[in-house]
Amino acid sequence: MTFDRIGIICKQSGDVRIGATLARLIRFLESRDREILFDTSTIEHLDQTPATPLDRQTLAERADLVIVVGGDGTLLNAVRSLVDAGVPVVGVNLGRLGFLADVSPESMEEHLDRILSGQHYVDTRSLLHASVVRGEQTISDSLALNDVVIHKWDIARMIEYEVSIDGRLLDTQRSDGLIVFTPTGSTAYALSAGGPLVKPGIDILGLVPICPHSLNNRPIVVDGQAVVDVHLRDGHYTQAQITCDGQVNFSLLPGDHIRIRVHAHRARLIHPPDYDYFAILRNKFGWGTHT
Repeated sequence: MTFDRIGIICKQSGDVRIGATLARLIRFLESRDREILFDTSTIEHLDQTPATPLDRQTLAERADLVIVVGGDGTLLNAVRSLVDAGVPVVGVNLGRLGFLADVSPESMEEHLDRILSGQHYVDTRSLLHASVVRGEQTISDSLALNDVVIHKWDIARMIEYEVSIDGRLLDTQRSDGLIVFTPTGSTAYALSAGGPLVKPGIDILGLVPICPHSLNNRPIVVDGQAVVDVHLRDGHYTQAQITCDGQVNFSLLPGDHIRIRVHAHRARLIHPPDYDYFAILRNKFGWGTHT
């Protein structure tokens, strides 16, 4: 696998570190004679525009590899837009947690040198596809690498919904919402809501109710080929929505039907060759340390 054309996507913010990191990255790629493709997100961080920026679809079609400069949120956004083109992604972490973007700015050149020379680990991750049907019409389609969340807006009211797996009723629940997550998303919102940690690559879907009315409603894990159907029952709540990866939002109404299943294409994440998922967990959660 050769990476001759490198796309760059940046976090869109006023973070002063982005400009300096981006300048170093450009100098490094130029020194390795790589063609650089700039996403529109990079332009605000450049003193001079070296080339015409590309929209995300064109970038996905032309790049052999995309480097994402930012945090996990920036990488989530990038992966959703790149997955269907099959372009691999590596993340340079300027965020806080960094479960996905695992190349540090301090060692960026060293790690990228090894990746460009073929010394890397390819990690494939499943995404979710969520459709919202209102009446007989599909009114929304979205992707999520971490999770699809159906949740309320009203502070004082729960939502009531039926959950079915592969056409068979699982439960009728009243809660603040429901998280449907991938293994990648097991370290995100689902973890905060009491869900399990799941090693990436395992073929599962997980469901975690958010503050359920009954303590009998517990997280459940099903196989990755399952189809999850959620039907919002009629109620007095007026504000509910579906959120994908905490970034894509769509308003829901009582009676809406949401179907969630694994997306047809898998994301391809590139890591340095010494990538160790369990080491990341130990580092992030402080496992094995003594106080």
